[in-house]
Amino acid sequence: MRIKRQKRVNKLINFYCNNFGFRKPFQLLIDGTFCHAALKSKFNIQDQLEKYFQGSIKLLTTQCVILETEKLGAAVYGAMLIVKQFAVHKCGHESNPIPAASCLESMIGCDNPNRYILATQDRELQMVSERVAGVPILFIYQKAPTFQELSRITKKVAEDRQRSGFMPTGDEKKGLKAMRRAILGPRPPNLPFRKKKKKKGGPNPLSCKKKKVKPQPQPQRKKKSKQVSE
Repeated sequence: MRIKRQKRVNKLINFYCNNFGFRKPFQLLIDGTFCHAALKSKFNIQDQLEKYFQGSIKLLTTQCVILETEKLGAAVYGAMLIVKQFAVHKCGHESNPIPAASCLESMIGCDNPNRYILATQDRELQMVSERVAGVPILFIYQKAPTFQELSRITKKVAEDRQRSGFMPTGDEKKGLKAMRRAILGPRPPNLPFRKKKKKKGGPNPLSCKKKKVKPQPQPQRKKKSKQVSE
């Protein structure tokens, strides 16, 4: 695996571990579409996914997934053989099987409590799972496993949890108040609030017009009479 690609995988895995409590061994919930794509790409699910996650993993499926691949017949016969190799988790539909996509959707629930990583090529199932916060989605692209980008809901929930982690809890607030009283003493009683009276001021000098100065008349100078010489 390329270094850049491995960094991206590690970043996403660390994100889910830090914000949604994912731990090794990671539980992968796999459907028939993922197995069919792996078979076409000559992709060994067990070996290559362990390298991808750099650790131990659990490959899981449900009875509904197996029954659906059996009904599809020869077209997905190879995928059926692969999916039957995985551990089968109880989904609650054993007596009344439902479509594989609906079964996996019910396994994830509204908050993915069992920390499943969903491995599917079913685009509709991927879109439904994106509406649930904390559901990593894995698919095969160009013969290689690929993590889907974080959904908006997953990002928002993670950001909200990080913010709430910095805010003090109710007990911590009480402890801070008690510590403040011990150091600074009791808070003085609140005095009644009095409004300050505004002082009456003169008019705004900028809004006043300047008085026009009238020009004063200048005194007329007397003309000197010229003496005529005889």
